Formats: sequence, C-alpha cells, structure tokens
Amino acid sequence: MPVGSIIEAAGWPIWAIIVASVISLTIIFERFFSLRQSLVAPQGLLGQALQEYRRAGATQELLQLLSQHSPLGRLFAAGLRNADASREVMKESIEDEGRLVAHQLERYLTTLGTIAAMAPLLGLLGTVIGMIEIFGSQAPSGTNPTELAHGISVALYNTAFGLIVAIPSMMFYRHFRAQVDALLVDMESQAVKLVEVLHGERKNGNGNH
Repeated sequence: MPVGSIIEAAGWPIWAIIVASVISLTIIFERFFSLRQSLVAPQGLLGQALQEYRRAGATQELLQLLSQHSPLGRLFAAGLRNADASREVMKESIEDEGRLVAHQLERYLTTLGTIAAMAPLLGLLGTVIGMIEIFGSQAPSGTNPTELAHGISVALYNTAFGLIVAIPSMMFYRHFRAQVDALLVDMESQAVKLVEVLHGERKNGNGNH
C-alpha cells in the first residue's frame, strides 16, 4: 500500500506522529555521531597531555588545544589550569567543567525521551478521533460504510504508527543514557588519574629537595 494512501487513510492526526518521528530520527543519528568514544574521550589523550605538560608546563597554547580537542580535553584543561593549586582545587575545577560536559553530552536526550513517552499518546488521540468518526457514521437510516471504514483506518493506523515511533525512540533513549553514563565514568576516572599523577610528581619533586 503506497505511503500516501496510508497517510490519507490515517487522517490528520498522523501528521503529529510523522513530525515526532522525523525529530526522533534526527536526534538518533546526531547522537550516534556525537557520542562516539573517539570524539568524546579519545584513547591516549591523557598520556599526550601529561607529556606536553612536563615539556612546557600549562601553557595557554596547551590549554586551548585541549579545550578544543574533545570533552575529555576540556576536563584536562580545567585541571591543568589549576595544576599549581591544591588537589582539592584541581578536583573542584574538573568537577565544575564535568557538569558542563555532562549537560552537553545529554543534549537532546530529554526530547528523545519525551517523544518516546508522547508518541503512544498521539496514537491514542488518533484512535479516539477515529472512534468518534465511527460513532458519527451511525445514522437513523443505517451505517455509512465509507465513514465507518475511514474511522476504523484512523483509529488503527494512528495506534500502530504511535507505537512504531515510541518503541525505537525509547530503546535509543535508554541506549544513549547508558552510553553517556559510561563515557562520564571513563572521563572522571582519567581526570582523577591526571590529578593523582601531577600531585604525585609534585610531592616526589618536593621530597627530593
């Protein structure tokens, strides 16, 4: 059955579900691209940052390079910016930056979760409208077959499309939430390692005097 015929049979309520599906697909593809490990927390960045810091210190060039490199680089830059401060100050600056990074990684996920929750309700709205049309087809002279068929189409198609949009949206919402949590744990672990390495080196350096 052609798509145009399905949309026509489903009636005007289907358009809200179609818009929701387009938004959902756009978010899914965007998050698939943006939440890649290589973009968010690339392997080997900690070693490179430490090597450059030992060579030239926390230069403005290094801090800018890290900040523009990746979300993990932003955490390292926040820590290195306070490399001469106490361990607590370093950790606090990393945590502050981490909250901003977490907000960036979670971008659009609330919208995706909302679509997952609302799509079945939009389908239900179409179903109710279809039922109203079914009852409206009842006349004293008998049932109008055309109106009855159209009402049934509106009811069933909207329910089906609402679920078709909601199920994948919820699956990907859960997937991306878990992916963000895993990335944040990994970045936090590497940032803590940066703090421990720098303060360990400083302590050993002071102890040698």
